[in-house]
Amino acid sequence: MRIAQIAPLYEAVPPKLYGGTERVVAYLSDELVKLGHKVTLFASGDSATLAELHAVWPQALRLDPSIRDPIAPHILLMETVRRLADEFDVLHFHNDYLPFPLFSRQRTPWLNTLHGRLDLPEFQAVASAFPKVNLVSISNAQRRPVSHLNFIGTVYHGLPEDLLRPQPVEPGYLAFLGRISPEKGPDRAIRIARRAGLPLKIAAKVDNADRQFFESVVRPLLKEPGVEMIGEINEAQKPGFLSGARALLMPIDWPEPFGLVMIEAMACGTPVIAFNCGSVPEVMEDGVTGFIVNDEQSAVAALARLDEIDRAQVRRRFEARFTARRMAEDYVALYQELLAEEHQPRLRVIA
Repeated sequence: MRIAQIAPLYEAVPPKLYGGTERVVAYLSDELVKLGHKVTLFASGDSATLAELHAVWPQALRLDPSIRDPIAPHILLMETVRRLADEFDVLHFHNDYLPFPLFSRQRTPWLNTLHGRLDLPEFQAVASAFPKVNLVSISNAQRRPVSHLNFIGTVYHGLPEDLLRPQPVEPGYLAFLGRISPEKGPDRAIRIARRAGLPLKIAAKVDNADRQFFESVVRPLLKEPGVEMIGEINEAQKPGFLSGARALLMPIDWPEPFGLVMIEAMACGTPVIAFNCGSVPEVMEDGVTGFIVNDEQSAVAALARLDEIDRAQVRRRFEARFTARRMAEDYVALYQELLAEEHQPRLRVIA
């Protein structure tokens, strides 16, 4: 198949540091190429891919200090894809609701994977105006607020099987990985670690939008003994960081659409202690890949049970459920369904 993958322009594909959506698009695009498909990736010019790269903007917007209007490059992205749409069998967007108006009025089959939270009224109003758009969710929990929309499937994220592997290190601390924000719960992670009497390493970015939360809530807690803020880390650093952790703490307080950090930890054989929100019960297997908990107290209790978790089994569950190959095959099945529908004979009604 001739497949177009359309990524957001905020980060490179894959991102240099933090970034979930663009990372998934990178893994999917490369795996589709390995499966023998002709893939064109529409992304920023500093992306790296096995697919043919069509650079719509020179570099990732987050790394370009001259950018004042991030929507303008994305409008250019949509128009660029529209002009080339007839060259593809299927268009696969990862751009929230941006493609809805333009691509609902053209003939190339297309689908849109939604990567964010869907309980926001603004999204619901826009999406409801386009009830026929082919949508893909990244967890069943993600789609619940808008289950009336035209979801054609749920495809869980996947990682390249050899990207992250368990390292021969002795686990000795707890880990927090991702982004500093109230909904991710770094302050809760610090309190859990302190109550459990275990050191905590925080590998996370601080967005400008969360700077006040970091300064007022998190920074004072970093003075606690045993808490270390190491900042953002890249892919090469993750295997050592996660393998060295007794567990990954994910004390979230929001409807997590997927939670890529959970399967990154699992790839390294590291158990996850996650709050029961959003996709967590779909991604986690309680008592197998870690523990699903409801509050800080139960998280501390779960840490005392980590010896019950077989780290080799955690890795095996990752291989069975969350590889990029499985993700790509799931998407190919959806592409084939769309193409089959496109070639169905249509009956004409003659008045």
